[in-house]
Order: sequence, then structure tokens, then C-alpha cells
Amino acid sequence: MPHTVLLIDDNAVQAATRQTILKRAGYFVIAVLSPERALEQFRNDEYPATIELIITDHIMPGMNGSEFVRAVREFSPTVPVLVISGMEEAEAEYEGLGTHFRLKPLLPDNLLASVHRLIQEAA
Repeated sequence: MPHTVLLIDDNAVQAATRQTILKRAGYFVIAVLSPERALEQFRNDEYPATIELIITDHIMPGMNGSEFVRAVREFSPTVPVLVISGMEEAEAEYEGLGTHFRLKPLLPDNLLASVHRLIQEAA
């Protein structure tokens, strides 16, 4: 059974690109464009498989990545989270939240290496 990744990015093109890269590598990817919707579905266990890794953008309308991760940590303190942002200074907002921060642009090989490592560490 493939590993399940929840991908949150309000940019549909970036979400689709990352989803394709991960799917080609054998992951089951659930892409959601709204962090609020992703949070609600995750909290209510509405996904078809157990989420093994969350990948989120930082800058999104309504709720940014660190607000999303804080909310997730209230009910899922150990799920690995990979934050991908173009803003280096945003990393400080994730301190103490148990996330892994990577700067854009994140090349496909680097994305896959990060995802693989985080899922293996959590296993």
C-alpha cells in the first residue's frame, strides 16, 4: 500500500506539479487548495487513508502554514510536516512545532528525498 501524503497549497499549479512528482514516485497524494478545508477533513478523519505526511505552503489566504500546523498539532502531535516556502524568515514561525522547513524552489529530487526521509523516520 502506498504512503499517503496530504498536500496543501493554494496555488493549483504548484499543487498539481508536486502531486504529479509524488504520484510518479509511488505516493498516494491528497491535494487540497484550502488549509481550512484540509484541517476540517483531517480533524474529522474524512480521508480515505491514514495521513503519513503533510506538505504545506506557508503563505495562503485565510490561514497561513504555521497557523495550520498549530491547529493540526492540537489533535495530531506527531504527524510529520514538511513546510515549503519562498520566505526564509518564515521558518521562525514554525519553531517548536516539529516541522521540517525547506525553501522554494524545491527541486523534484530534493522534494522526494525530504518526503522519503520524513516518512521513514516516522515509521
